[in-house]
Amino acid sequence: MSENFVPFVPSETNMKEFSLRAVILGAFMAMLMGAANAYLGLKAGMTIAATYTTAVIAMAVLKALKGTILEENAARTVGSIGGNIASGAIFVLPAFFISGIWNPFYSTSNYIISTLILIFAGILGIMFVTLLRRVLIEDKDLPFPESIAAAEIHKSGQKGTGGSKFLLSGMGVGALLTALVDFKFIAASWQKVVTFSKGSLLLRSPGMAPAYFGVGYIIGPRLGAINFSGGVLAWGLLAPAIAYFLNYANPSAIPDWAVEITRVWKAYVRYIAIGGMLVGAFYTLYKMHKSLLEGITRSFANLRKAAAGGIVSERTEKDLHMKYVLPILIVIAVVMFFIFNYFTGSVIPAAVATVVMIFLGFVFAAVSGYLVGIIGVSNNPTSGLTVSVLIVVAFLMIALGMSGNAGVAAVLGVAAFTCVSVSVAGEMMQDLKAGHILGCTPWKMQVGDIFGVISASLVMFLVLSLLHLGDIKQTTSNEITKLQNANTTSVISKSKNPEFAGKTFSLAELSGLSPEIQNEVLGTNAGFGGEKLPAPQASLMAIMARGIVEGKTELIMIIIGMFMGAALILMQVKSPMLISVGMYLPLDTSFAIFIGGLMKGIIDKIIAKRKYDDKTKEKITNTGILLSSGLIAGEALIGLLFAGLAFADIKIFHFFETPSFLGSIVAIVLLGVFLITIPLRKNKNS
Repeated sequence: MSENFVPFVPSETNMKEFSLRAVILGAFMAMLMGAANAYLGLKAGMTIAATYTTAVIAMAVLKALKGTILEENAARTVGSIGGNIASGAIFVLPAFFISGIWNPFYSTSNYIISTLILIFAGILGIMFVTLLRRVLIEDKDLPFPESIAAAEIHKSGQKGTGGSKFLLSGMGVGALLTALVDFKFIAASWQKVVTFSKGSLLLRSPGMAPAYFGVGYIIGPRLGAINFSGGVLAWGLLAPAIAYFLNYANPSAIPDWAVEITRVWKAYVRYIAIGGMLVGAFYTLYKMHKSLLEGITRSFANLRKAAAGGIVSERTEKDLHMKYVLPILIVIAVVMFFIFNYFTGSVIPAAVATVVMIFLGFVFAAVSGYLVGIIGVSNNPTSGLTVSVLIVVAFLMIALGMSGNAGVAAVLGVAAFTCVSVSVAGEMMQDLKAGHILGCTPWKMQVGDIFGVISASLVMFLVLSLLHLGDIKQTTSNEITKLQNANTTSVISKSKNPEFAGKTFSLAELSGLSPEIQNEVLGTNAGFGGEKLPAPQASLMAIMARGIVEGKTELIMIIIGMFMGAALILMQVKSPMLISVGMYLPLDTSFAIFIGGLMKGIIDKIIAKRKYDDKTKEKITNTGILLSSGLIAGEALIGLLFAGLAFADIKIFHFFETPSFLGSIVAIVLLGVFLITIPLRKNKNS
């Protein structure tokens, strides 16, 4: 940034900024975006940048209240951080359940521990970025693309060009379509087995989930196709091929090939996908190795510069004072030690984990802020950085004699701290740059983000628990009802847990068990790691942590996946990680994301054919993103509502027992018309 830079609101201007209404609105949006991103990340393995959505909502609400542009930015800043709390939470917290540490997932102690991790890790990320804000902001080599875009949204709002109606209309459509699926008016998906002489293929439709189409639209046709290619590999090649060879001698013994192919995908293919994700994560880091090394080197040099920065008088250059930052860092370190001691039950491993977390947390938070300056929050390799820390800590725990659940829990605890702090640091840096352009006060934004971190953290574990238990209760309840209708009186447990394996339960006994044990006994594969909430990153963390600490994992499958990832790299595939995520997800998920990408591809073709100028292209693109973000938020809100109903054992009305997928096809076509024509019509009327 040049020395003669003048922000949109000059430093000497005294304008309302850090108001109570801005903080309250921001805190509400932090919880909303946190819930939406948690829902999306668990289902699709992806999250969206919350900055643009919160900017539009902040403008719509505060403009009606005659608020200022600085208040709008303050609300956006507080609100957007919630989406990043979710990103950190979903990558690791479900791993405690998947790895068998927290079963049941929800308990008062788990809520307290999770919330403390989220709050203090989030504040840690803010403090680290506070130390480095000035030197990163003033770096001429960092373009901060998403920060500039967010600032432009606020500037355009001053001219009356806000897009809240598009966001709200997208939310309405997303909520309506999700409700139609939950009420069984239209089908969620369709599948058919095509049988040959000794094997079968399982054909599946795109899932009828507005959020998936929205994600596909946002990431575009190319990335959507790459993600779907993983689904094609998994369901069109690996799963049916493995099922074929497993049952080659006696294929007639398989009563249902759909069940068998799905079982093979769960038992074998997903481990191969995890190996691919692992290689993909490190390949992503390798591609950025110059930026990473430069970021690490500069982070320590910048810390010295920041400490020597002296006293500043301009409002737009005032950060939180060091007399507050350093004591906060000390308090966080103490809290971290007690949390790690809770996991390990041993002082020395807890102390080592704390030191490692502070050091690597600072390095990676600084690197995260630096990378955001280059590529934006949406492309920040948070999961790759977290896996790196997880592996380092896992081997440290082994060296310190830790094993079993205590060692796994300690590894996941450090990974959770790292993931949240890195994610928050990147978003905070992006917000601070946008605020710098607009003329905001840094310390007010930093304090505001603390409110955002706390508000999102207080509800995040509850949101995860609601989605997890809601899915389990709905799935097991439906299965028990089917057994009752079939006059089945008892079932043999499908659980691998020695306590329940092979045991016979009457339906009355089964109904008296907790939902998570019912899920184990029935083998319904619901909740975290299941078909509806696959949580791919958390599954990767869980398997890596337990695999390293205990050596208990499907190691050969993971190694095969690593070779596959290496082959994809040798073929110069753009994103091996995205292909592996596509393999891990149910086919209907990646298929729907692909269809959403095609919808965006159609708009791109129309734009190219009509030869629109850059300004018009930007208007059309922004409108489409707002509509897509609305689809995601709308489905998330309704999804949480129906999960709450399932959690409360409230049965909902169903129009049809087995609805036709023809209605879903009509809905998908209409959704495509909605996502294509509205942005183009917006341009026509502008």
